[in-house]
Amino acid sequence: MNELQILTAEVAEEVLLPYFPEGIRAGFPSPATDYDEEAIDLNKALIHNREATFFARVKGDSMVDAGYMPGDLLVVDRSLEPQTGDVVVAYVDGGFTIKELDLTQREHGVIRLLPHNEAYKPITITPEQSSTIWGVVTYCIHKSTGKHRG
Repeated sequence: MNELQILTAEVAEEVLLPYFPEGIRAGFPSPATDYDEEAIDLNKALIHNREATFFARVKGDSMVDAGYMPGDLLVVDRSLEPQTGDVVVAYVDGGFTIKELDLTQREHGVIRLLPHNEAYKPITITPEQSSTIWGVVTYCIHKSTGKHRG
């Protein structure tokens, strides 16, 4: 099971950073349109319900095939109603884990947490187990794989 370091989202003030609203092409480069630059506050862009939003750092590799790498920073919103297909933070048998939620067998009292790494098996949660779907992952922030990353 992955461990997660969970931190509260404390947003004290607006922090504006340069932002290119037209986007930067990942395909064939296009001529720059006067380098249109605006400002963005990542707190406003990433946190929609401050009181229910937390950050967590991924530890482990059970979700690498879905793009969640060890060390990634997750934005987790506890106010959202978890649905099948959501990536969630779950508290199961005394520990936190991040997995894809499968509620398709909920009517039979079964919830499944699906890893995205074939080295791991799904976790099946029955009503007899101590577990909670703690929150829904809304964003995942990870470092670039380039040689000049921070």
